[in-house]
Amino acid sequence: MIPFEFQRASDAQGAIAAAAAAGAKYLGGGTNLVDLMREGIERPARLVDVTGLAGDIRDTADGGLLIGGAVRNTALAEHRAVRERYPALARAILSGASGQIRNMATVGGNVLQRTRCTYFYDDAARCNKREPGAGCDAREGFNRIHAILGASEACVATHPSDMCVALVALDAVLHLEGPQGTRTMPLEQFHRLPGEHPERETELQPGELIAAVELPALPFAARSTYRKVRDRASYAFALVSVAAALDVGPDGTVRDLRLAFGGVAHKPWRARRAEDALRGAKLDESALRRAAEAEFADARPLRDNAFKIELARRTMSATLLGLSGDRA
Repeated sequence: MIPFEFQRASDAQGAIAAAAAAGAKYLGGGTNLVDLMREGIERPARLVDVTGLAGDIRDTADGGLLIGGAVRNTALAEHRAVRERYPALARAILSGASGQIRNMATVGGNVLQRTRCTYFYDDAARCNKREPGAGCDAREGFNRIHAILGASEACVATHPSDMCVALVALDAVLHLEGPQGTRTMPLEQFHRLPGEHPERETELQPGELIAAVELPALPFAARSTYRKVRDRASYAFALVSVAAALDVGPDGTVRDLRLAFGGVAHKPWRARRAEDALRGAKLDESALRRAAEAEFADARPLRDNAFKIELARRTMSATLLGLSGDRA
């Protein structure tokens, strides 16, 4: 590990000022960044510790929640308002890692975590994300866990976060603070698809800090869940995951819903085509199949991961039927 400076910030403005130095990075729980530093992928000249910043969870005027960027994942998953009003979020976090990692990881850090593609971590492999212009060995390599939606010739990596899939489904909004002031952005728009520049992963500007994540009021989010399909029950990243919230009428007609997939793209994938196909429809296997076909019409599987299309369809169907009460 190369030498670096360390500075602890006591407030957002102090953190932003400290991060103005060339090569500076914000440090939350360090559960991803420190690993990347050990591997030589990240080489910050300065670490700015932001774990001392505001880490509270409070109600907003419209009935939503404002979650500080420094809130620990465990605290968020255990918060009563989250468990009662946004259970998909609590379940996603609890699916995401070991208890020890959840105790350390912060909300802001979780949003910014980088891919777990094995070729990204292997310095003997070609990786455009790690070294722009080098090529992508994953495309012709072992690509069972890789993207089927939104990928490019330059990169087929997937986004690893479970929490972000639930947040995208729940219409979360980021509150960002930086040298140019404050701004908000829907989380759905924050992570970039790879295109020709997979090294540019988010819309975060230099020196910007994730100050908070806002969950808007969504009454039917109390009927929400997160389902994760993985190779083993403990500490594995998703092959496919689904975050869903559902409002269904007495006659079985979908009045409204929110739906997002994990494990299928470079970013948490909001399933807007499937949502549009299901609104106003009877929630049955026929409608669910049509919705999945619409969502995955542009899927481009690789040699080893075509199974993800059917797996995603079945996981979506089981999740939504479970929420409707038609299936346990």
